[in-house]
Amino acid sequence: METARMMVAAVLIVGTGLTLAVAQPEEARLGGVQRIDLLRNDLSISGREVIQVLVQFAPGVVAPRHSHPGEEIVYVVEGSLEYALESKPPVTLEAGDVLFIPKGTTHAVKNVGSGNAAELATYIVEKNKPLVVIK
Repeated sequence: METARMMVAAVLIVGTGLTLAVAQPEEARLGGVQRIDLLRNDLSISGREVIQVLVQFAPGVVAPRHSHPGEEIVYVVEGSLEYALESKPPVTLEAGDVLFIPKGTTHAVKNVGSGNAAELATYIVEKNKPLVVIK
């Protein structure tokens, strides 16, 4: 039994070390929005890559209208975020909600809650293009 516990502890320690070595987040902060790059990897589809970013929003902050050179899948981690996609009424998502944003769709995001908010954004995009295009 003690051996099993030691092995689990060793796996957790090694696993945590590997996670830290892989993640090495690159942070960017702009006007109350902080982006932490978690993953960037080529896909099996030529010329495409997946990028995963944790985006944190201070209370009341708006990420201005922008688009991406591919699809975005949003998972709200914390708080309440309002998404305004072109040609659609705004939708408010809470922690645990998800949203699919098609390639090239102009959209804006606002923290409509009283506290901090965050999303996990996963992009499936064309390589060598700017990830965010401000409109």
